[in-house]
Amino acid sequence: MIERHIILDAIDPVGFYGANNVHLQMLKKLHPKLRIVARDNIIKAMGDEEELERFERVINILLEYCVKYNCINEEAIIDAVNGKRGDKGTDSNVIVYNINGRPIYPRSENQCRLVEEFSKNDMVFAVGPAGSGKTYTAIALAVRALKNREIRKIILSRPAVEAGEKLGFLPGDMRDKIDPYLQPLYDALEDMIPMAKLKEYMDSNVIQIAPLAFMRGRTLNDAIVILDEAQNTTPQQIKMFLTRMGNNTKMIITGDLTQIDLPPKQCSGLIQALNILKDVKGIGFVNLTKKDIVRHKLVTRIVEAYDAFENSNKEE
Repeated sequence: MIERHIILDAIDPVGFYGANNVHLQMLKKLHPKLRIVARDNIIKAMGDEEELERFERVINILLEYCVKYNCINEEAIIDAVNGKRGDKGTDSNVIVYNINGRPIYPRSENQCRLVEEFSKNDMVFAVGPAGSGKTYTAIALAVRALKNREIRKIILSRPAVEAGEKLGFLPGDMRDKIDPYLQPLYDALEDMIPMAKLKEYMDSNVIQIAPLAFMRGRTLNDAIVILDEAQNTTPQQIKMFLTRMGNNTKMIITGDLTQIDLPPKQCSGLIQALNILKDVKGIGFVNLTKKDIVRHKLVTRIVEAYDAFENSNKEE
């Protein structure tokens, strides 16, 4: 009798085994000649060599499926046992799948442009109003690249600027202090990567989330780097950030020029960068509009109402 160990490396084993180990139990029933034991992220199988090779092929097919869709089901298990690579159907617009296996794809014309510009350029500026999907789409592109092993890490950054209110002293260590500023980035990641795997990525620095001030002095290689809320950077900060770019690295800079929280006399680094870099080869620019807003329909109406109010004030 031969024994083999299979390590579930790139996935969350809890999702792979299923609720109450239902997927694992199904695999055991479909391989009655093997003795199968699972603990943490290691599956131990014992039996004759031919059966073990067949079982290992099944697990590898399921691992590919789980990496792509973040989950497996009974249909995928049966397909794998029959030697088929289960597929939910190919859709060229799908960027990545969320933790429930649902497709995440660009939902507007300008979101499609963001995906296209990202594929053609190493640096992309995406500017648009709240809810236009610029940050969510950018993080989806980064997660896809990580899953496809095109990069080794994702780095997400934001300037730590309070939106019109003073939070004062925040208790805890450095991570506790900066987390409130970075929560929107966590929200997007939690929608695309299972919680256990996300924690593992963050503990091992495969995914790094840090305030902009922590970027100084670094050279960022083999990564996708996203700067969110870039309208709240100073000219010095955004220049410092853009010059961190290393080999095999792509950058996405997102911002909303209508939500600048800097002091009144402080120039936005994003506005200055857009003017200075507009003719630089290798940099893409995408302007999202109110038509791209994918949040609640009221968000579009609120943005339109504020635009009308500001325009009337300018005329007066």
